[in-house]
Amino acid sequence: MDRVLLVIDVQNGIVNFRDFSKEISLIENIIKDFKNSNAPVIFIQHFDQQEDSTLHRNSDGSNLYPKLKDYADYVVEKETPSAFFNTNLSELLNSLGTKQVFITGFNTEFCCMFTAISAYDRGFKVTFIEDATGTVNTGETYEMKDLDIRDFIGTVLYWSGSIEVLDIEEYEDIYKSKWMENKLST
Repeated sequence: MDRVLLVIDVQNGIVNFRDFSKEISLIENIIKDFKNSNAPVIFIQHFDQQEDSTLHRNSDGSNLYPKLKDYADYVVEKETPSAFFNTNLSELLNSLGTKQVFITGFNTEFCCMFTAISAYDRGFKVTFIEDATGTVNTGETYEMKDLDIRDFIGTVLYWSGSIEVLDIEEYEDIYKSKWMENKLST
């Protein structure tokens, strides 16, 4: 399959941080689109080294979110913001014949952004679905009260001219309808 969905860091310690029900619902709908078109879904699971982290390997927070975890065709473990650094993700994508990577998940300004840039650097077409990402951080975290983190990251990636950035409606218009047409014609 030439396209793959990456579901980044959808883990208990992040999802339970605040109400991410909208993001989870969007991610699940996109997962179902990929499943319906027989395209692989790869979950990325982050593990922190710090013992007191909610994403430490021995904590419940590091577990994949139960509502979505069974959708995973593959799980790639990582310890840095990039899902490519010291992992087998690049080899897995190449073995699947991947040409295009779709990005969803958490945390927008770290793991999603770093993975998107790393995928582009490896020659993949990258589609970043902005509103199917979320973050535990706020504008206050960065001392920028009114900062919309998702929009800011999406704008930076879009302006780079290297990464396709879409909202859910654009994704559905461009890809979901195309995949449904292909499925009906086969």
